[in-house]
Amino acid sequence: MTLWGGRFSTKLNDQAWDLNSSLPVDQRMAIQDVDGSLAWAGALHKANILSDEEYTSISLGLDTAKAEFDSGEFLFVPSDEDIHTAVERRLTELIGVTAGKLHTGRSRNDQVATDFRLWMLQAIPHLLSAFSLLQTTLVEQAELAGETLMPGYTHLQRAQPILLSHWWLSHYHPLQRDRERFTDLIKRVSILPLGSGALAGTPVPVDRAALAESLGFAVASPNSLDSVSDRDFAAEFLFCATMTGIHLSKLSEQIVLYTSTEFGFFELSDAFSTGSSLMPQKKNPDVFELTRGKAGTLIGLLTGLLATLKGLPSTYDKDLQEDKAPVFMATDTLLAVLPVIAGALRTITTKPERMRNAIDSFMMATDLADYLVSKGIPFRETHVIAGKAVRVAVEQHVQLEELSLEAYQALSPAFEADVYQVFDPLKSIEKRNAIGGTSLQSVKNQIQQIKGD
Repeated sequence: MTLWGGRFSTKLNDQAWDLNSSLPVDQRMAIQDVDGSLAWAGALHKANILSDEEYTSISLGLDTAKAEFDSGEFLFVPSDEDIHTAVERRLTELIGVTAGKLHTGRSRNDQVATDFRLWMLQAIPHLLSAFSLLQTTLVEQAELAGETLMPGYTHLQRAQPILLSHWWLSHYHPLQRDRERFTDLIKRVSILPLGSGALAGTPVPVDRAALAESLGFAVASPNSLDSVSDRDFAAEFLFCATMTGIHLSKLSEQIVLYTSTEFGFFELSDAFSTGSSLMPQKKNPDVFELTRGKAGTLIGLLTGLLATLKGLPSTYDKDLQEDKAPVFMATDTLLAVLPVIAGALRTITTKPERMRNAIDSFMMATDLADYLVSKGIPFRETHVIAGKAVRVAVEQHVQLEELSLEAYQALSPAFEADVYQVFDPLKSIEKRNAIGGTSLQSVKNQIQQIKGD
């Protein structure tokens, strides 16, 4: 049965039916649809639209349908246009014509918007748990890293020495912002559309505030026209997912680089690596490459929905049937990727000696300039002098620490014998003790703050 056929003299064309049907996507909201219907039945009962007997019959029928969904025993039929049709059809089979009273004062427009928001409210905590697992892994790796040094990079060029622990934590904080975005989104999702009808509001005197509370929503929507068409929450969800994908892609890109033979800073566990069908020696970081690739897919899901929304008039349009698939896909993507990345990082092997050997004295050129600053010379002058020292060392094919004191004093008489202390990378790191810096104490403070939060 369809829920709208009375006005039509012929059935919908078969191909048009296939295009119109949303069941393959929205059946994922089956439990939410039943829960929304149970709450609506309760509101109709309180409004004296349903008798005690009718309310009890509808509630028992919906409970049966919900149990069938939970057990996987619910049977869909070809006439089920969407999840709403399927639930009402099954309810009719279970309790008879009384089922037809359930839809009083309700439209699929406010029903689907309610289902979708309810589904999202229940999905976000699962994502937050997955974030927490990966973040915990990053903190654990930071603690294990201790005093391990590594080169820091800008423009993919060696820049300054940093602590490996500082690098691990640099990937914790973007994920924390992602968690905060998803958490903040909850308040904008937690607005109940049910009771808005098709567009003008329900004529039934239901208590929408009580209805919202019964379903776990914070408030009832303030405007019926807006509430049946509002998909800001879906677009925002996809933005949050996309930013997460971008952050995971950034992390993945670095792992791909750092596990290469050219860098050799890390080695992945065999359990999170793949091989080549041709080259026996290969050990590929496929899980990180896939994660990097899926970031592009997430961007596409976001831009696709935004393009769908941009030209719609107010209230409900069938275009909005395209809102759920990208959100479901984005959710599945993150729930698949986050635990795998956590597992791969938890079992990764670090190569401290390789990292330390990648640090050379040229990376302390800024420290050389700062040394002269301590002698009272303005930084703009010391930057030039340090740059000249780099040029001399390059021309002589030596490291900065190998230049003679005479060579340094030829550049500036302020250089003294203690200049060579600036080329100790650990001392360089320890100077960077301000909040957020890479010193041992600063990193310890970061970890303490994270654990305190």
